[in-house]
Amino acid sequence: MATQDPKPVDRDDVDGIALALPEVTREGTDEHPAYAVRGKTFVVWRGPRKDALEPDTGERMPDVISIVTPGQEDKIAILALGEPWFTTPHFDGYDAVLVRERDLGRLDYLELAEIITDAWATRAPKKLVKEHLG
Repeated sequence: MATQDPKPVDRDDVDGIALALPEVTREGTDEHPAYAVRGKTFVVWRGPRKDALEPDTGERMPDVISIVTPGQEDKIAILALGEPWFTTPHFDGYDAVLVRERDLGRLDYLELAEIITDAWATRAPKKLVKEHLG
């Protein structure tokens, strides 16, 4: 029996990964949701902003997702994975990486789940993280 290629990662996967984590709420709008644990966001769909522009056209990117990282070392490690992960000067010194919704299909599901789980653990209370992750 031939194996099938895995389904490309999409918006629903981000939603499912984030909402499967303890005490996560979905805030914002359908177009620009944000995921938070006890009021602290860790994944945010950003609206078009002047700090994230299309290289070819100069238009504002409408589909940028910001994901918190545990620290600068983690941010650097994720960015070292290469595209589609990126950052902008606006995020210099801030513990977060960016990815475009249109590029989610280029990501590995397990890699994305690990990055989102780490983002959650960065914002969640230590006791809740220990209960969930051990």
